[in-house]
Amino acid sequence: MSDILVVDDERDIRELICDILQDEGYTTRMAGTSDDCMAELNKAAPGLMILDIWLKDSNMDGIDILGHVKRDNPDVPVVIISGHGNIEIAVAAIKQGAYDFIEKPFNIEQLLVVIRRAMETSRLRRENATLRRQDVKTAEMIGAGVAFRTLKGQLDKVTKSNGRVMLTGGPGSGKEMAARYIHGHSNRAEAPFVTVTSAAVQPDHMEEVLFGRESPERGVEQGLLEQAHGGVVYFDEVADMPPGTQSKILRVLVDQSFTRVGGTAKVRVDLRVISSTSRDLTAEIGEGRFREELYHRLNVVPIDVPSLEERRDDIPDLARHFIAEFNREQGLPLRELGEDAVAMLQTMRWPGNVRQLRNIIERVLILGEGTGPIEARDLPGQAEAVADADGAALSPTLTTLPLREARELFERQYLMAQINRFGGNISRTASFVGMERSALHRKLKSLGVVTTSKSGARVAQMEEE
Repeated sequence: MSDILVVDDERDIRELICDILQDEGYTTRMAGTSDDCMAELNKAAPGLMILDIWLKDSNMDGIDILGHVKRDNPDVPVVIISGHGNIEIAVAAIKQGAYDFIEKPFNIEQLLVVIRRAMETSRLRRENATLRRQDVKTAEMIGAGVAFRTLKGQLDKVTKSNGRVMLTGGPGSGKEMAARYIHGHSNRAEAPFVTVTSAAVQPDHMEEVLFGRESPERGVEQGLLEQAHGGVVYFDEVADMPPGTQSKILRVLVDQSFTRVGGTAKVRVDLRVISSTSRDLTAEIGEGRFREELYHRLNVVPIDVPSLEERRDDIPDLARHFIAEFNREQGLPLRELGEDAVAMLQTMRWPGNVRQLRNIIERVLILGEGTGPIEARDLPGQAEAVADADGAALSPTLTTLPLREARELFERQYLMAQINRFGGNISRTASFVGMERSALHRKLKSLGVVTTSKSGARVAQMEEE
């Protein structure tokens, strides 16, 4: 980005600057009035601006133009030049975001040094922003089961559009990963991905965090929406957003602009919005805690992110992925998963979803001894975590029942856990438990167990009476 826009009302000066810059290998454009300058900016943002403070026959002076540039193209460095320089003007320019201030008549070598430094600073900022976004582009979604393939198919359909997406699912199910997948495979992948975690921000400060603020003492401070310009803003757990902020976000979605706290000028933004929630927003609307109009604006494409218990066949792949990740990032042992550990993981209850699985794998690798395969006995709290239909610990339930009823309850819970483990695949379940498929079907019917489709996968549940 070596394109430089030179704005000066004196033709001789702007042409002289452009000639020298072209000799240095830069591409240049010129403007003699504020209207010409704004027209050039609307054509395309330059790599750098050289801007005179005083512009004859213009509607705006250099400070006004600087304010517009920093609102709409904050990454463009601006070097202010003036033949009427004083310390007050210089301070005002720097507070508005100017890179530097040079008085006329200036030494051309001095100007070239400032330009090179400004361009280099801008380049480094862009590279840093790119590095910060690399985790988005390399973020992996792991799985091969039916529920996962259904989710991924839905995400793939929305990556190339700018439609607003509402992701629903339990805490820890991977909603942010899904949002990052959409961003990383969209035409905005090179632009920012900014997360707004409503629950982590004090309600009184939410508007400053989102919209930024302006003050004489600190100048312009960008908010998260401005930082996300050109990219994606992700509202994590949008139900936690304060009611007063909801109405203002609604206005941003309609106008694609807002006003900073303490400011008066409109700030235009180009954003794609992705939201998530683990709550029932229709119930929140009924209780008066969430604006119905905002819900409809955000819920253009609803996508349900399945729980880990609906993705039991993906658990081994996810666990191995986390083992490799911890080895790569923390140097923890690269251990295999034993067959009994796999079976245990696939039959455990997962109220914390993928996040809970990741935490358990990390704990096992940190506290475990040796580098051999992870066994079932290495898993923390497995006795209390084994899945059961009633949500109660298995052993106490069985000990209170006569033998026949205890056996029936055990068979029901065991077979339901195995069916869910194998993603509803009766053939694989029958092979594992050592029964003929027809015999397993008869046993399930006698126990009142049926399979049904949920999130694209088959899961076992009790037959409704």
